[in-house]
Amino acid sequence: MDILIALLPALLWGSVVLINVKVGGTPYEQIMGTVIGAFIIGLGTYLIVQPDLNWKILLVGMVSGAFWALGQGNQLRSVKMIGVSRTMPISTGMQLVGTTLISVLFFNEWKSMTSTVLGITALVLLIAGVILTSLKGSKDNQEDKKSSLAKAIPILLISSIGYITYVVIGQFFGVGGWEALFPQSIGMVIGGFLLSFKHNPGQKAILKNMLPGVIWAFGNMAMFYSQPRVGVATSFSFSQMLVVVSTLGGIFLLKEQKTKKQYIGIAIGIVLIIAAAFLLGYAKQ
Repeated sequence: MDILIALLPALLWGSVVLINVKVGGTPYEQIMGTVIGAFIIGLGTYLIVQPDLNWKILLVGMVSGAFWALGQGNQLRSVKMIGVSRTMPISTGMQLVGTTLISVLFFNEWKSMTSTVLGITALVLLIAGVILTSLKGSKDNQEDKKSSLAKAIPILLISSIGYITYVVIGQFFGVGGWEALFPQSIGMVIGGFLLSFKHNPGQKAILKNMLPGVIWAFGNMAMFYSQPRVGVATSFSFSQMLVVVSTLGGIFLLKEQKTKKQYIGIAIGIVLIIAAAFLLGYAKQ
């Protein structure tokens, strides 16, 4: 059951960017609507659960949430430039490598030689999988693609720093679980506002993009539930199977065109990602 809950964020978070793109708006309208939707769920959770809060939880949670907004906002900027099916595999690979290494080095999640071998093998499979899902097609306009990708990579690096910090900062300070959800949602709104206020986001587009925030918040709850049960590296790696949802959604829902070569790469890549996720689960044991 714990493993199934650890997989739930993949489904929910993988749908977020698809809905953002489907309902439209600029990246700044999308991030603002998303953080407001997440804040509503965070506030509702706080009123129902009524966890004990102190200044440490508030500050760490808010900083974590603000870094998430930095990650999400820049990911949406990249999506605007190179599309969902190219952005998400690259973003996933960056986050997985950074978060897993930090979790292993600082939280000692691989406790034996067997775990280490399994974990390293899983990381290799994960990286290979996300590379295969982002293969170039022979019909692509290579110059345009390379130019767009070159511009998107620095944005994705910033995005990944935001996501990685969001995930690990609570572990460093011992802050997590239900008590962190509301402070995080406050930080997300602050971060989203700082990213978007100069870009005059429209109210109508913001309202449309609140649904992805609600969906993301439920995935976040599942993430917090699973972390202490399966480990940070494992739960986050499982959650990054969102690349399967988002990549396939980009192709079939958003109609992003792919060649036969890319379809084969995506199919093999998805298999590798799923296999790696299970290896990471065994590596914790």
